[in-house]
Amino acid sequence: MWVEGVFNGRAREFFYSINYPKHEEELCKMEMKYLFNVVPQGKHFFSKHYVNPSRSPFIKQCLSIIYSAFSLEDIIHNIEADNLSYKDFKVCYVKLEEDNIDYEQRLEAVKKVGFVINGEAIMHNPKIILGITRVKDKWIFGRYEKNDYEWHNHDKKPYCYSNALSLRISRAVVNIAAANDSSLTLIDPCCGIGTVLIEALSMGFSIKGYEINPHIAKNAKINLDYFGYEDVITVGDMHNIRDKYDVAIIDIPYGLFTPTTLKEQTDIIKTARRIANKLVIITFEDMEEHITSAGFRILDKCEVHKGTFTRHITVASAQ
Repeated sequence: MWVEGVFNGRAREFFYSINYPKHEEELCKMEMKYLFNVVPQGKHFFSKHYVNPSRSPFIKQCLSIIYSAFSLEDIIHNIEADNLSYKDFKVCYVKLEEDNIDYEQRLEAVKKVGFVINGEAIMHNPKIILGITRVKDKWIFGRYEKNDYEWHNHDKKPYCYSNALSLRISRAVVNIAAANDSSLTLIDPCCGIGTVLIEALSMGFSIKGYEINPHIAKNAKINLDYFGYEDVITVGDMHNIRDKYDVAIIDIPYGLFTPTTLKEQTDIIKTARRIANKLVIITFEDMEEHITSAGFRILDKCEVHKGTFTRHITVASAQ
């Protein structure tokens, strides 16, 4: 039976597959670093850490490994030896990009595994999905989860501006900011229409937002209410913030609709240093010099390219 982190006394390991468009490769690898303490070299990896695949815009699926072996027959033998039993289960084959096993072989593997599991196998609405796959010369079998992509629904918010961060970037920077520490307090002091706030709240993180423009703040509040989230937005100037937070997430204003000077941008960074111990900042140019001048130490940097635009994402901590 399953116990948290253990199956029949054996420590659990997890297998993840990821995917990303080329222009977001650096962002994906940065997110994986903060979620798993590893930078994957390919599009799948093993980890001792469990992360719900739906948290990330880049994780496709996860196997919580029950057995691993160098042959399918050994997997089947282990299932029989442990008298593995599930009610209303389904077995699927987890296909990887570099997988050279043809369709008939995959189907045969699923049939063989399903046949030796005690219980009723059902194709529609199973209570548990089990996965089998081969990674190089090793077969792995375990509980299967895939990204449900329900966060895509956040694109349907009532108000959205073309210059706002995408859902994918917003979700990734929240994961980079908080990693796996749900106790952290986050702040988005230039929250705009609330894209980052919505992604953080949907993942259960504690976050506050500030927006100086009353009209934009009103629309952001409507967006939060639309998805059933509490109003965490203060209409006001971030420079008046007196509370201290663990991490600030800032998509720095760059003057698309209203003029924004370099001084105003650097003042935002200086205030971020006062109100937060860590900073995840998104800029349209490399602002490392200004970030370090404000008293931060650069931890990580990556770029996201889209058309003629480049977004620089920088992670920094207090000196």
